[in-house]
Amino acid sequence: MSAENPKVTPSEWKQIVSKYQNSEYIKSLWQFTNSFVPFIATWVLMYYSLDVSYFLTLLLSLFASGFIMRIFIIQHDCGHGSFFKSRKANDYLGMVCSILTFTPYHYWRKSHAIHHAAVGKLDERGIGDVYTLTVDEYLARNKWGRLRYRLYRNPLILFMVIPPVLFLFLYRFPISKLAVMKSLHTTVYLTNVAIALIAGVIIFFIGLKAFLLIQVPIIIISLCVGTWFFYVQHQFEDTYWKDEKDWDYTEAALQGSSYYKLPKVLQWFTGNIGFHHIHHLSPRIPNYKLEKCHKENPVFQASTTLTLRTSLKSMILNLWDERSKRLISFGDLKKLGYFNKMASS
Repeated sequence: MSAENPKVTPSEWKQIVSKYQNSEYIKSLWQFTNSFVPFIATWVLMYYSLDVSYFLTLLLSLFASGFIMRIFIIQHDCGHGSFFKSRKANDYLGMVCSILTFTPYHYWRKSHAIHHAAVGKLDERGIGDVYTLTVDEYLARNKWGRLRYRLYRNPLILFMVIPPVLFLFLYRFPISKLAVMKSLHTTVYLTNVAIALIAGVIIFFIGLKAFLLIQVPIIIISLCVGTWFFYVQHQFEDTYWKDEKDWDYTEAALQGSSYYKLPKVLQWFTGNIGFHHIHHLSPRIPNYKLEKCHKENPVFQASTTLTLRTSLKSMILNLWDERSKRLISFGDLKKLGYFNKMASS
């Protein structure tokens, strides 16, 4: 469900969000505690459950994966400088989180900053986002090019194959050619060393088999589910894409980011990131204040609202139609007569 966002000027929304931008040490410390402690406890329970039933181990992995997503949200807030007031505290905790999330903190922070600066810009796609072609770009490709894009956007590949490949392998060997990213390659390798050392110590005590039986389902589930949450926050039918000359920061945040209305349990495990429109408007708001900002300010309640049921449609939306200003599916190409237009041109 979407509605037309009431016009709000930068000076107006900046004044509104300023009330929510200060982190609170006690709340941050409590979120750290209720994320890390239960994750470690669940991991230990999974180890002992191996002697009972691997089905029980897999059941516990669902909870452990949820805590990993909460830990990633903490890393995410640290990257935006919103979890603690101290930059050093944010960076130190962010690096600790990155070992558990397999996401190199400094490298990811830079690519994520680019995502925030470029979300909704047709001219700057491809860094820190889910790559999306326009209809014209897709039709201009040859058959092999179209097939590759179709495979990339296939839900099984996009949500089950690409996340493990990206986080477990590509993030281990940085390949970005951007100069600002190259300077951070060393931090990626340091993260790899930290992951290897901690994994090595655990394997020394419990063995490789037990470690893999526990860690693999945790990381695979959290990566795949986390990727879906990231995807659906910008990939919905009436999202926002414009050329840079027409792009507007406020519109991109409020129209190009969804409000993902989740059941309270999922909202807790995902650290309120469903209030994504507000997060993109003001990344300095700690995740635990996003809901309050949304509820107390009707001007932010007109953004596109998705539920678990309605968000499923986003799974088949693959192309940005610059004519109708909406995301469409591959099937819509025929319905809208694009192939016929191409054949007659």
